[in-house]
Amino acid sequence: MSIYRAPTRDLRFVIEELIGLERLSGLEDLEEVTPDLLEAVLEEADRLASEVWAPLNRVGDRQGCRMDGGSVQLPEGFTEAYQAFVEGGWNGINAHPDHGGQGLPELVATATQEMWHGANMALALAPMLSAGATELLHRHGDETLRGLYLDKLVSGEWSGTMDLSEPRAGSDLGQVQCRAVPDGEAYRLYGQKIYITWGEHEAAENIIHLVLARTPDAPEGHRGISLFLVPKYRVEADGSLGARNDVHCTALEHKLGIHGSPTCTISYGDGEGAVGYLVGEPCRGLNHMFTMMNEARHKVGVQSVGVSERAYQQALAFARERIQGRRPGGKASVPILHHPDVRRSLMAMRAQTEAMRALALLTAAEMDVAGHGADETSRQSAQRRVDLFTPLVKAVASEQAVEITSLGIQVHGGMGYVEEVEAPQLLRDVRVAAIYEGTNGIQAQDFTLRKVLKDGGETLESVLREADEIVEALRREAELEALAGPLDDALATLRESTARLLRDGQDDPLVPLTAATPYLMQAGLVLGGWLMARAALVAQARIREGSGDTGFYTGKVHTARFYMRHILPRLHGYTPAIRGGSDELEAIGDGDW
Repeated sequence: MSIYRAPTRDLRFVIEELIGLERLSGLEDLEEVTPDLLEAVLEEADRLASEVWAPLNRVGDRQGCRMDGGSVQLPEGFTEAYQAFVEGGWNGINAHPDHGGQGLPELVATATQEMWHGANMALALAPMLSAGATELLHRHGDETLRGLYLDKLVSGEWSGTMDLSEPRAGSDLGQVQCRAVPDGEAYRLYGQKIYITWGEHEAAENIIHLVLARTPDAPEGHRGISLFLVPKYRVEADGSLGARNDVHCTALEHKLGIHGSPTCTISYGDGEGAVGYLVGEPCRGLNHMFTMMNEARHKVGVQSVGVSERAYQQALAFARERIQGRRPGGKASVPILHHPDVRRSLMAMRAQTEAMRALALLTAAEMDVAGHGADETSRQSAQRRVDLFTPLVKAVASEQAVEITSLGIQVHGGMGYVEEVEAPQLLRDVRVAAIYEGTNGIQAQDFTLRKVLKDGGETLESVLREADEIVEALRREAELEALAGPLDDALATLRESTARLLRDGQDDPLVPLTAATPYLMQAGLVLGGWLMARAALVAQARIREGSGDTGFYTGKVHTARFYMRHILPRLHGYTPAIRGGSDELEAIGDGDW
């Protein structure tokens, strides 16, 4: 069984009612979004995602990609599905109209991007990377590069890649050895990159590689890395395609999942050298690349939400149809949806997915304010929140996606462990989300050290103060008062954890490093609880108003209650690790492991 429909109703709820379209009003250079426009965009995206992309998910997993000489053959239907995406203008949904984009907010674009990943994660990786390449080039490319490449990247006629890793340089990019030798106004690149997602294919007519490399006189380490644009086909001054560049795919990775996504080993300069062009300032490549990496990290979280939603839909559909066992006191066998433990599993999938969807979309809204706010103060405040939320969205959503897709297998029972159903594929596919674009351990260190401890916890505390207001609002609602205590307790626990790390980290720098992952997970659960409580308050108000969509809003309240009782209490399990210090990790000698 394979079924997927984009969660348009829930996406509209988060955007219109939880976040509010009014947050977008008055932002410069953004298309004004009305409820009618939002509904039209989401419905049209749902049509492409559910009817065209989603049926190819299993095809991509079974067929995979294959090398044919120097080119890569995609699974059946992938090229046509990508072209339908491009022809619909989806690739440039949030790009500036000056470059052929639609100029819609990041908030709206993020909602559609969840759909693409829920429908077909392997295929959605192509436009995800192109969007990051577009943003990077827009911010750091000179006028010539933007003029030659940006319009085609925005349209999707050309796709983009992010070429960082090498055999000796994974997370530690200071060890990059790829060379860039000056050649007039350009450079010749020599070296190899690995794990390059969508590094070679024929779905787009050109591929634009953004490559980290060293010039001959560059210093060692991170400070010596520059960023280069290397096209698969060279581009002439009039924008037409020229000769094939000296950049080639030499192998495809054989992966646990996302088989429909070509993950390539790319070789530069096997002959005369791959012609590339400097992007931004020399030796500032890592700084520039973080524009693309941070965009990708947020979208990996969105990707995780999309796959989690699909896993939930699959499990729910199976639970409705699978007849097995009897309810206590019953005589007839019933669908397994009627069994309490199956319902618990499904609610755990649903509640965590909805919490991370809300956080991912809230982050996107803050991106819009950070980029288009009316004044510098509002832009800087929003950017601090984007920086704070991004590692949470990436790491917490991807960790929970592994649990959610595993629960999806569990709901299927024995059928979930065989490949006739889609459930195993979703777990295999999403497992990489916790690894790429910076492993979740790196995200935890970034969140703890750079985003919380560096500013003394001020940005996080500003969010927690908003959550305090939600606690007080819950206490004023008789139907929701029971949710106030758990959320209030969670906020106090997170504040205590933060204070402890601020204090103990001054004496021992290993303390926050040891506690980083449990601290990040604790924070993610708390902020998820904050947003679920906000959702419950909105839903309860709609029920009281007599909304015609009472079933939807009642489900929101019940899901929030489940989150508070079953998911949020997990935060206390992280407390001993946060308080424990680093002694036990450092006590074992290297030879004693």
